[in-house]
Amino acid sequence: MVSFSFEQVWSLIVQFWWPFVRLLALFGTAPVLSHKAIPVRVRVLAALLIAFVLAPAIPGAGTVAPGGALENVGTLLQQVLVGSVIGFSMRLVFAAVEYAGDLAGLQMGLSFATFVDPQNARQTPLLGSLLSLMATMLFLTLDGHLMLIAQLAESFRIIPISGDVVGGFDLRAMAGWGSALFAIGLNLALPVIVAIMVCNTALGVMARVAPQLSIFNVGFAVTLLVGLFMVAMMLPLIGAPLDRLFNDPLWLRAR
Repeated sequence: MVSFSFEQVWSLIVQFWWPFVRLLALFGTAPVLSHKAIPVRVRVLAALLIAFVLAPAIPGAGTVAPGGALENVGTLLQQVLVGSVIGFSMRLVFAAVEYAGDLAGLQMGLSFATFVDPQNARQTPLLGSLLSLMATMLFLTLDGHLMLIAQLAESFRIIPISGDVVGGFDLRAMAGWGSALFAIGLNLALPVIVAIMVCNTALGVMARVAPQLSIFNVGFAVTLLVGLFMVAMMLPLIGAPLDRLFNDPLWLRAR
């Protein structure tokens, strides 16, 4: 009869279970991987298979000593937190792109044009949805899903498996992610905002020079055309900054 000691059973649990939990948290929060079009069973199976592949390469995964119930709960919370932070930091990039589209659409007068987002089950501005869709396509083109898995594998070296829930994270840096989101979105939308501001200034001067000109009828069409032109000029150039954001996740800055 084959028998296993408690230490051997615990080594198997530590080696496969904790990476599996961290991967489940990633698949539950990361963009594209957490899409509703992917069934939950497929996500769980993918996390299980990836855990079996990553487990032998995790340094010291099977050497964590068994602890009490409270320490094991802390270890579980640590895995959920790390996986969620990695996925959420990448989701912030998509949120920044959508915010840039919302800002540009607001300046162009397209804030009333909304689109039903099936992933978030809510209405989103049309231009923001367009940029978010382009970011998703670029994310898949650059193998962003593989980058996320590679980052999660690297997280086991940076934040080893332990009962320390918040160890390895700079909480102040994590709180600054909100300002980073607005800064990234503003930088992406800045060309459209500047062009619309110059256009509005020119329209204001024209309204003073030629008062008989119906500036309200002309202004909307002009700002819309200028905004669409700037968006068309910006789209081929948006790949480089998004590539840098995909390869420089915010969670690494929060160590």
